[in-house]
Amino acid sequence: MQSPTQTLAEGLRLPTNGLDYAILAIYFAVVLGIGFAARRSVKTSLDFFLSGRSLPAWVTGLAFVAANLGATEILGMAATGAQYGVAVVHWYWIGAIPAMVFLGLVMMPFYYRSKVRSVPEFLLQRFDTSAHLLSSALFAFAAILIAGVNLYALSIVVEALLGWPQWVAIVVAGLFVLAYITIGGLSSAIYNEVLQFFVILAALIPICVIGLKKVGGWDGLSGSIEKQHGGDFLTAWGGTGIGDANPLGANWLTIILGLGFVLSFGYWTTNFAEVQRALSAKNLSAARRTPLIAAFPKIFIVFLVMIPGLVAAVLVPKIGTAGSDLTYNDAIPYLMQELLPNGVLGIAVTGLLAAFMAGMAANVSSFNTVFTYDIWAKYVIKGREDGYYLKFGRLITAIGVLASIGTAFIASSFSNIMGYLQTLFSFFNVPMFVVFIIGMFWKRASMKSGVWGLVAGTTAAMVNYFWIYQQGVIDIPTDQGANFVSAIVGFVAGAVVMVVVTLFTAPRPEAELAGLVYGTASPGLEDGGDEDTAAGDNAWYRKPALLGWGAVVLAAACYLPYSL
Repeated sequence: MQSPTQTLAEGLRLPTNGLDYAILAIYFAVVLGIGFAARRSVKTSLDFFLSGRSLPAWVTGLAFVAANLGATEILGMAATGAQYGVAVVHWYWIGAIPAMVFLGLVMMPFYYRSKVRSVPEFLLQRFDTSAHLLSSALFAFAAILIAGVNLYALSIVVEALLGWPQWVAIVVAGLFVLAYITIGGLSSAIYNEVLQFFVILAALIPICVIGLKKVGGWDGLSGSIEKQHGGDFLTAWGGTGIGDANPLGANWLTIILGLGFVLSFGYWTTNFAEVQRALSAKNLSAARRTPLIAAFPKIFIVFLVMIPGLVAAVLVPKIGTAGSDLTYNDAIPYLMQELLPNGVLGIAVTGLLAAFMAGMAANVSSFNTVFTYDIWAKYVIKGREDGYYLKFGRLITAIGVLASIGTAFIASSFSNIMGYLQTLFSFFNVPMFVVFIIGMFWKRASMKSGVWGLVAGTTAAMVNYFWIYQQGVIDIPTDQGANFVSAIVGFVAGAVVMVVVTLFTAPRPEAELAGLVYGTASPGLEDGGDEDTAAGDNAWYRKPALLGWGAVVLAAACYLPYSL
């Protein structure tokens, strides 16, 4: 899949005017205003890094989905729709919803009741300092790399659409993210993500509506697509039989296991950039509902990225091929240029910038928490007063943004942003997931098995990608297919090594596992009680099980029209 790292078509310059830039300026002013408003609530390091665990579920839920809805996803998934068709739904209905539900129903009670301030801190409680330090370092490194991806993609798009130099776009966006996170901490990031969620919707909905009207509605779109690309382009599972060739380079088994289980669960359940939003909720009920509330808009967001891709494939039949000046990643910019009037165009540009900033802010705010709590306070400067760590958190935020600006240029050496992100997830998130899942469900898993599971999983995924795939030891058709296989290999290797190491090393004393392993009660909850609940938390429509299974059933039902 091509990506925003490849230069967008030279002819794509948006006809922006003063109205469009005024909308953009108003948005940036509101962003900074939210940062200053949030500053008043920041009194302690917990306020700065986790919003004092005080936010309602609807706020954390929208922030949860917005943190993932970066413009790399918007442009990349629209490109996927233009190149692969309806197959893009896999990244949502099987590659997100089940894992988000699992996080809310199963894993959040472990995270929230254990009072951890980060995902790596849970590994410290379950395993030992070596697993904790390694996971903290890996996560901090990956967070800066991913934040840099968002910045670099932003610069490419802004240069192509508005004519700004890349370095200007990188510096301006980086400084705005730095300003509102440093001023207001996580609360500023989260409330801005709620705003950004609606701005992104306001940008995508007009593109979909006007685009569909341009091609004769859904019937006109599907008829044209079938003539140009064949029936499989409009089905989710067409051509995915084992041994069948398809553009995605993956069969139904690798889609289900590689994307639907390993990559998906690895990302959504252990990626602190997401989990941090749930940990900032005001109580356990709100924390559990955070990913479950997010699951419902996530189910339908796929249409807002898939439809523009399909419309672009109809309007530019040779898009992404040698016979066209447009790459697949030009789908949304092309439609913005061709279809949107001024004013609406300004909203669309603002939506793209908001999406990039949301993705970057999520990674920067999770990086500063992990680096401060899990590395600096635990291993470098211990036992200082809380005010010191609050000041250090603001300092490391600035350092993290500057580092992201640097890694933005590292991202430029990769030909495929979406593939690059999936590769990072297979290297860093998948090994952490296997350690978490075994540690949570197997009491016997020993203290030392955690760190060796991380080492084995990360190493195996890297070996599969850089040697077996890139050196052609085994023929895998595409980068995406290779990422699915790397994820499976990393998961299996980590699990096997954890079992073997456990057989030869000492387990953690069972008394220390209370509330950390499935089937044990958290201290103080041995009688089956629960933490405090807010008024209305016990209403039937707020039951986590109902929300979770409702999302799963709805996602499965959405597959039916595209599976026949």
